[in-house]
Amino acid sequence: MKAMVMYASDAPMVLEDLDLDSPGPCEVRVRVEAAGVCHSDVHYLTGALPARTPIVLGHEGAGIVDEVGEGVTSCGVGDKVVFTWRPRCGECEFCLSGRPAQCALGGVHGKFNELLRGGTRLSKNGQRYHHLMGDSCFAEQAVVSQESLLKIDEDIPSKIAAIVGCAVITGMGTVLNRIPEAAGKSIAIIGAGGVGLSAVIAAELVGAAQIIVADLVPARLEKARELGATHTIDSSNEDFAARVMDITGGGAHYVLEAIGRQATIRAGFDALRAGGTEIVVGLGALGEELSVPINPLVQGDRRLVGALYGSSNTPLQLPEILRLYRAGRIPLDKLLDRSFPLGEANQAIKHLQSSAVGRPILVP
Repeated sequence: MKAMVMYASDAPMVLEDLDLDSPGPCEVRVRVEAAGVCHSDVHYLTGALPARTPIVLGHEGAGIVDEVGEGVTSCGVGDKVVFTWRPRCGECEFCLSGRPAQCALGGVHGKFNELLRGGTRLSKNGQRYHHLMGDSCFAEQAVVSQESLLKIDEDIPSKIAAIVGCAVITGMGTVLNRIPEAAGKSIAIIGAGGVGLSAVIAAELVGAAQIIVADLVPARLEKARELGATHTIDSSNEDFAARVMDITGGGAHYVLEAIGRQATIRAGFDALRAGGTEIVVGLGALGEELSVPINPLVQGDRRLVGALYGSSNTPLQLPEILRLYRAGRIPLDKLLDRSFPLGEANQAIKHLQSSAVGRPILVP
């Protein structure tokens, strides 16, 4: 089984032939049909986020079930599934209250880079290889815990299914879950990658009056306008906060920051009107901190909050998003960028960092 392996940060991934164990109890073997390339993968490749190596990256994917282990109840051989990088136990406080992104199982993958029931299913010449976020879908096949999969209808294109599992559920979910009164309001979005563009789709869907999008790449801003942005800001030569103040006449009701940098989060905070909320979905480097001015925070009654995985109840909302797609209500096809063969994953990463408009896709 071929897979792209990261042996060390700040080094290219290597295409390797790995041995893949059969699925254990409550585990599933999936033939990967598509895998999205996400900036979170870049964080691990650069060392901004730690991981045990060697490790197979990839956490945004879709495929077909080839084999199931004992006790699997959520899917069967031949089913199409989406990988989800936040597992759901269904029993903890967060799952029971509709917030499975905060499930008690969530930290297991990140801490150990193993599957939920311990150990890894990847090896070569007796050496064990690790799993990223329990998925490791930069590969021809993957063994994952059933809690990390959602069964979907077989007629959903695999490339669409893949991006729904991370970029789309994060961007759309944040708007739908954290901005419930968006109709008629102003929403400013910092970063027009896969997550930011998905947020544009959701903001247009729910009737935001002003959808303002900022990025450094003109082609991404053009795509944002195509998807529903009413205004765009070229951050290479325009001041974000000043432009938002000018467009809205006093600041945005909501800012969604999809990059995870101190400077852009602070710019988003400065662009809020009194009573406004900034929602940060972009991840920063491990240990990175943020400061905001106390008096504008208090006197302006502003809020600064985070949202992991769109604060979504994925077993319910991911199928809802796919139903909207099938009904022609949301143009998810327009989020797809170039496709790359598995062995060109490093080129896909470089493309993501430079000129990608939407999500690059690996097709094993």
